[in-house]
Amino acid sequence: MADAGVSLATTTVGLAAAIAVVSGVRTSSPLAVLLTAVVVAVGALVVAPLLRPVARFGGAGAALLSGIGAQLAVAWAALAYVPGMHVESGWSVVQVLVLTGLVMAAGRWLWAGPGNGYVVDGVVRRARRAASAAGRPADDPDRPAGLLVVQLDGVAAPVLEQAMEAGLAPTMQRWVVDGSHRLEPWWARLPATTPASQAGLLYGDSSTIPAFRWWDRELGRLVVANHPADAAAIEAGLDGRDGLLADGGVAVSTMFSGDAPTGFLVMSRTGRRRGLGPGQGYLRFFTSPFVLVRALTVTVGEMAKELYQARRQREHGVHPRVSRGGWYVPLRALTNVLLRDLITSIVAEALARGVPTVFVDLVDYDEVAHHAGPTRPEALRALEGLDGVLGTLERVLAWAPRRYRVVVLSDHGQSLGATYEQVEGRSLLDTVRELMAEPDAPGVTSAGGEDFGPLTMLLTRLVGPPRRGGAVAGPDRQAVTSASSAGPPEVVVTGSGNLGLVWFPRHGARLTLEDLQELYPGLVAGLAGRPGVGVVVVDTRDRGLVAVGEAGVRLLEPVRAGSSALVDGTDPVLGLGPRAAEDLARAGRLPCTGDLMVVSAVTASGHVHAFEGQVGSHGGLGGAQSWPFLLHPVEWEVDEADRTDVAGRRVLVGAELVHAHLVRWARSAGVRR
Repeated sequence: MADAGVSLATTTVGLAAAIAVVSGVRTSSPLAVLLTAVVVAVGALVVAPLLRPVARFGGAGAALLSGIGAQLAVAWAALAYVPGMHVESGWSVVQVLVLTGLVMAAGRWLWAGPGNGYVVDGVVRRARRAASAAGRPADDPDRPAGLLVVQLDGVAAPVLEQAMEAGLAPTMQRWVVDGSHRLEPWWARLPATTPASQAGLLYGDSSTIPAFRWWDRELGRLVVANHPADAAAIEAGLDGRDGLLADGGVAVSTMFSGDAPTGFLVMSRTGRRRGLGPGQGYLRFFTSPFVLVRALTVTVGEMAKELYQARRQREHGVHPRVSRGGWYVPLRALTNVLLRDLITSIVAEALARGVPTVFVDLVDYDEVAHHAGPTRPEALRALEGLDGVLGTLERVLAWAPRRYRVVVLSDHGQSLGATYEQVEGRSLLDTVRELMAEPDAPGVTSAGGEDFGPLTMLLTRLVGPPRRGGAVAGPDRQAVTSASSAGPPEVVVTGSGNLGLVWFPRHGARLTLEDLQELYPGLVAGLAGRPGVGVVVVDTRDRGLVAVGEAGVRLLEPVRAGSSALVDGTDPVLGLGPRAAEDLARAGRLPCTGDLMVVSAVTASGHVHAFEGQVGSHGGLGGAQSWPFLLHPVEWEVDEADRTDVAGRRVLVGAELVHAHLVRWARSAGVRR
């Protein structure tokens, strides 16, 4: 009741302020404004069920359009027919909605600080009423079990620990201090990218994913993991695995479905009909009074904040840094506000319905850290916002029909550093072509399209024909188009953070070191000697995979090499971090990996050099990118036999083992069969 009173009060204040400003709306008494706020709130509750058939058959797009239409209709009716109110036009109604949302967003920020708790206010009230009707108290311990897994994309374990100490992650810190949860790192194997780690987390298998993007010789084109058609093809290869979300789970904002019967904003399903998920799941967000308007208002504010923060970096001479203009400004706002609020609403609805397992990926921190740096103030503030989402969902958990255990984890970390192009003065593709002695060789490069994933997903669903894979936005689109225009290029170079892969597609199979020495005699040694390069991995005819550095060579598969010495000269993997040799050997045998696999140089402080335009990156080795975290209930123990010694710590190695524990925990709690 108190929540409803606060919500009504803030709505009334917002309406009063908007009516005072908009010339096309007048009122004769404060009581009329209060009554208008009541009508708007009740009208939304009445209209939402009537729109369910529209959303069920029309999907997310129909839910959006009908929800906005319902908001306008309810607001117009309230302003036109409540005694003491007068409105002149529909445009005046739109102005009132926008200004009310702006006032309410500003008021919440001044009163309670940043947060999106308003998104779940209605869900919490409904869940509380349902619990009361069932005679179930808050936090009832006798409820059946449930599992909520929240992925904080790109957050390294040491960064989360730093945020906790700085008071920027109070929700997670409270769980650890109170003793309900345990925080520990795990090791993300090469490639330390979202598609590989998420395939491992959801299916227990990442063996078909060599990077974020790669050349497929059989298909004769570039594969990009966050393109809907490619994500669907990758997931098809994972069929038959033990999907984490089988048995009635829900996937929200993920790359793959994890065998969930229901998915919202799932990339691998976006090319299908209603690929954004059941339209009913969006109705609460789109029809709630001022929720969508407030989200849009704060989205505009996020754009202004990004412009200010980017300018601040330039004026203060912060280094390393990259350009933060262009498409990134609206993309950050879309991801960090509008989509985050929508995702929070969808997850809250699933929890209130009692879905047995929910897996959601929140990408806010990862997006900001790529452009600002992993430990820069704006990145840590983004992490603070994600911790706020956890606090928001806690309000729903108390009244949900299941007693949810919450696991929070990340898929990888990020490492800081100047880009390869900033160090070398040219791209990796241009470096390779020069060392081939063919500077004009037809080539394709692809990097930097990760930010466009959410936009690609929405465009594909709205305008892209599913049979052709849908629409694609961002730099990767141009690379794919170039690669398929007139036969295979002579050389393809892709960057996944500081992991670079190089192919020579006009040759039907992977080239060995001996082949490359005959074709391009100065290529491998010249590439390994570049200041921005740490190691080059290449296959050989007789000795298996080798890692080539500026002053030495290391055999990565000594069993195949027989009696040969393990290292000749200076070991090139020294300085790349723990498990470098093991990770390079595994990654070098993944299908579709490059003829050459390049990892950038790693400085003594753990800085790396991304082969794309990112000051914070992941995908290769070095720094904190290989150290994601796992925050799990203390009663769910990690099997000691599954741990491995890494840099003096006993940790799980690989997302596959994290998946195995999630499934084991879910079954022990009765969430999974």
